[in-house]
Amino acid sequence: MFQPIKIVFNRIIFNLTLFLFLIIGIQNSADSKKVNLLIDETVNLPVSFIIGISFISGSIASDFLKISSNEEN
Repeated sequence: MFQPIKIVFNRIIFNLTLFLFLIIGIQNSADSKKVNLLIDETVNLPVSFIIGISFISGSIASDFLKISSNEEN
């Protein structure tokens, strides 16, 4: 019962820690680009932020996929 809650909590803490390090790390970033979405473009964002958010969102997505596949078994 408590094992899945512990796993989810650890994954949330891990991803929040990655996000915190990302925010601290981009303080001196000078390169800015716009992200072209299907509807519109975003404001100028540092390239390291775009790459870091992509990594963190992929980590979160894989966590959800793993959790959902474990619930089916």
